[in-house]
Amino acid sequence: MWQEVLPNAWESILSRIRSFQYSQKNAVLVPAAALGVGGMVVCWLMSRRKVKRLEVGDGWWGSGERALREKEDERIRPFRIEISDKEIEDLHRRLDQARYAPPLEGAAFHYGFNSDYLQKVVAYWRNQFDWRKQVEILNKYPHFHTTIEGIDIHFIHVKPPYVPHGRAVQPILMVHGWPGSFYEFYKIIPLLTEPARYGLGDGDVVFEVICPSIPGYGFSEAPHQKGFDTRATARIFHKLMKRLGFKEYYVQGGDWGSSITTNMAQMLPESVKGVHVNLVFITIRGFKKLIQVMLGAYVPWLVGFTREDVRRMYPFMQKNVYDILRESGYLHIQATKPDTAGCGLNDSPVGLAAYILEKFSTWTDKSFLHRDDGGLERKYSLDELLTNVMIYWVTSSIVSSMRYYKENLSRDPSLSDNTRFGVYVPAGIAAFPEEITHVPRCWAKTIFKNIVSYSYMPRGGHFAAFEEPKLLAQDIIHFVRRVEQL
Repeated sequence: MWQEVLPNAWESILSRIRSFQYSQKNAVLVPAAALGVGGMVVCWLMSRRKVKRLEVGDGWWGSGERALREKEDERIRPFRIEISDKEIEDLHRRLDQARYAPPLEGAAFHYGFNSDYLQKVVAYWRNQFDWRKQVEILNKYPHFHTTIEGIDIHFIHVKPPYVPHGRAVQPILMVHGWPGSFYEFYKIIPLLTEPARYGLGDGDVVFEVICPSIPGYGFSEAPHQKGFDTRATARIFHKLMKRLGFKEYYVQGGDWGSSITTNMAQMLPESVKGVHVNLVFITIRGFKKLIQVMLGAYVPWLVGFTREDVRRMYPFMQKNVYDILRESGYLHIQATKPDTAGCGLNDSPVGLAAYILEKFSTWTDKSFLHRDDGGLERKYSLDELLTNVMIYWVTSSIVSSMRYYKENLSRDPSLSDNTRFGVYVPAGIAAFPEEITHVPRCWAKTIFKNIVSYSYMPRGGHFAAFEEPKLLAQDIIHFVRRVEQL
């Protein structure tokens, strides 16, 4: 009997041990498996979380009310800049009748555009500047008009003359600011459409360039309704690119162009392959930034600054408060009652030239403030500068361009609205040393969540494409090359 009971008992004990071991394994494996599956579910849900984006919306900026059943004319219409003898005669008459107030002794550009040098500019404009020749230069690239949201949008569209076999052409929309124009990009366009020819790589990155005029600037029709801001511009430019047949494209901008292209990336990120800017709009507020500013000059590494950031940002009050106050008087006028000052500028070519060209002096290099000629001809030719002025003059667009400040700043006085919507597409930032304000990478990351390139440019200021086209082209190519390799 014992011989029968013992084996059975032993078998029962072994069975219980195995059962206990299995239950112990389950006690470890089941929670671990559940944790792993739970983690995967959480990751999946996080990946599906919608990124907060800028609402696309819609708009109508034409004259009168929008006809509900009327379909918009979506044709792309070729356009050429025309010139008339009457236009030139009227300009010359106004230049001949200009009055000047003598400058203070030793004032240089500290009080604004020096009137002694202004007379020299006007003399060149009246007697040597050839507007007909400059119009031929402007017309060397294909110009077009198309109607979007009730207004005619002007743009140039330049395709590369040659594309190496197997190479993809990257469409890029480049947007100007104030007081610039599409003409700012004329020197950079060939560098982007034919980079190998100019020693910018072996042609692995080639661009098709689209440069629109912001509505109310140059040859784009001015909005007839109130409220036209960077968001409306971003939407219109997306519609333009879609109308041209592009599903994905790069965008680039400085000044207002930076804000517009940032909005484009926030609005339709699936259409923007990457955004490249040479100015970042950001407000210096909040406890964290205050601590960074206070400690940055002494222990930059502790607060995320580099030595180059410190060199460009300090002394902080001088460079970020006093200098900006000195250079932003125009902004307060244009953000409040632009039409008042605009009426005088629209009637006087001399006043218009002084108002615009003064910005091309100190925004190019702050030290030019101390020069009697504003240093204007150190970086630009008078033909280049006056061509940009003429675009405003012949189109009578100075008032509508100034209104753009009121439309944007009345809605968002600190221009901080962009910070509420992150930019998650790949971003490239070219930080030029003479830009009005410097934004370090750690601050730029509060808006641009995916910075793939941040470059400290060796020289140059606010009008990067106009002043340093090769440097800017190199940085754009470097940025796009990195994005395409992701």
